[in-house]
Amino acid sequence: MSPDKKHIITIEATIICPVEKVWKLWTDPFHIEQWNNASEDWHTPEAENDLRVGGRFRSRMEARDGSNGFEFSGEYNKVEPQHQIDYTLDDGRTVQIKFASEGEKTTITESFEAETTNSLELQRSGWQSILDNFKKYAEKCAAIEKLKFTISIDAPALKVYNIMLDDKHYQEWTSVFNPTSRFLGSWEKGSKIRFLGTDKDGNEGGMVSRIRENIRGRFVGIKHLGIIQNGKEITIGPEVEGWAGAYEDYSFTDLDGKTLLIVELDTVVHYKTYFEEHYPKALQLLKSIFESQEE
Repeated sequence: MSPDKKHIITIEATIICPVEKVWKLWTDPFHIEQWNNASEDWHTPEAENDLRVGGRFRSRMEARDGSNGFEFSGEYNKVEPQHQIDYTLDDGRTVQIKFASEGEKTTITESFEAETTNSLELQRSGWQSILDNFKKYAEKCAAIEKLKFTISIDAPALKVYNIMLDDKHYQEWTSVFNPTSRFLGSWEKGSKIRFLGTDKDGNEGGMVSRIRENIRGRFVGIKHLGIIQNGKEITIGPEVEGWAGAYEDYSFTDLDGKTLLIVELDTVVHYKTYFEEHYPKALQLLKSIFESQEE
């Protein structure tokens, strides 16, 4: 390859997933760590992404056996949400990524300047393998549905917020899901929190999560990182597909002394019916806590 001539390699994949979700999965550092590898013997243990013009990104890619690793980093030149991303790698090469929405499908087209060390075919194959891995990951995540539940509670928003999240009452209203339901950790923004319950055989299970936002009396946003099986946290692997990266949000709106509580959560299709049956009961139980206090 002539060092003076730039070779542009273009790869493409069509994903059965709407562009809004594809964009989130492509740009969120948590998700990048899940799909950013060309083969199973490589992974991305760290990812950072400041998604704006002039913002920087960085991924640490490593062989799982620790034998090799490198940094993939650069700076954004163009960011058009759900349409296009242009960036320049730290070695000076440019990359353009286009997202074409086709309803429930999205086509991603990547064009990048080739480097001079490896053959064009090897580079094309490597980048295509990563894109194909993203397609596989995104289509599994596409099976997630967002559910929404609302309830009106006759109490101010700050009071509902405080009681809903305190240790004693949380165990009470979530007992609909599991009689031993509880949490360990903090509701503070950025904190790790574990949502736990014990099954009939005495095994501890649940979710390991992080509080991505907490605005007192107004909003709590949870990002689930993985599952807990027999007391062990699992954040990578087929067991967590659909759960890892899922959101669960509580919004509190004060309406003349009453509170409109809105719960929105991502769930895999298999659990949709379960949550549709149990979440209204849990919220009704939460409401009854306030009714009993009035008596």
